[in-house]
Amino acid sequence: MVTCEENREEILAAALCHLEEGIAVLDAASRVVLWNPAAEAITGYLSADLLSRSLPANAYQIDAEHHAARSSHPNDLGEKQEAVPADRPLLVILLHKQGHSLPAMLRRTPLRDALGKRFGTLLRFHPVEEIDTLPHGGVDEDSDRENRVEDSQADMEERLDEAWQEWHTNAVPFGLLWISVDQAAALRKTHGRDASDAMLAIVERTLLHGLRPTEILGRWGTHEFLVLCHERTPEMLDTHAHRLGGLARTADFRWWGDRVTLTVSIGAAHAAEDESLRSLLLRAQRGMQESTYLGGNHIVSKAFKGGRECSQS
Repeated sequence: MVTCEENREEILAAALCHLEEGIAVLDAASRVVLWNPAAEAITGYLSADLLSRSLPANAYQIDAEHHAARSSHPNDLGEKQEAVPADRPLLVILLHKQGHSLPAMLRRTPLRDALGKRFGTLLRFHPVEEIDTLPHGGVDEDSDRENRVEDSQADMEERLDEAWQEWHTNAVPFGLLWISVDQAAALRKTHGRDASDAMLAIVERTLLHGLRPTEILGRWGTHEFLVLCHERTPEMLDTHAHRLGGLARTADFRWWGDRVTLTVSIGAAHAAEDESLRSLLLRAQRGMQESTYLGGNHIVSKAFKGGRECSQS
């Protein structure tokens, strides 16, 4: 007779096996107890190769360029799991069973009982584009600020990849707004980093009020933000960019009693057929840069037609 608990376990296992994301469940000794079909397809290792065994010692490597603290991370997915940040996306290089490597986003979740004791680990991973080729904004040389921005960029990179996959597989509309705060650099020079950080926090909160529920805002550089949108057309994305630009001008920022008027430069780009995620980001970045060259407080939309890029302010 099948118990209710066994039935729940079968349902959970069936659900994990139908996910497109690679799923590995490890026990407390880091032995594999579940390896779903997506994990087989991604890595080339069959479930029968790994069940009740530890993962290969060379299963992955931390991406060196994006994780400066890589020396503290293990290279074995099956050992010292606590060294890998919990529930944070981590860019890694997976080694396929056939010998070739591929970039992937990995997330680790400790599994704990009601008393908090760890009894296993859940690993989720999926291939991504060559993220190290994606353009980013400039990063402050201050280590604490740099770490915060890089954490935000890592989160956004995973969101970008997910949105890109949804665009290609399910035609979910996808667009980007690359936003630079025009006064940030000058304020930092005249009043210091604390003033600049306070201003950016005000701008971020103001922009968040203007986002739709499905949109995501993240830091994409020391003075820059990236908004992931789902507007259906380039024209709707352009209208949304103008609305956010106007909203940013309403931000009430004061420093030592003086009100500082804030404006933003925005580059807008809507996903098009036959281009890469890198190309989409570059279009948004160039739009932002053109906005800045125009003196700031501008929105430049970068369209992609017939394999060519064109601008519209």
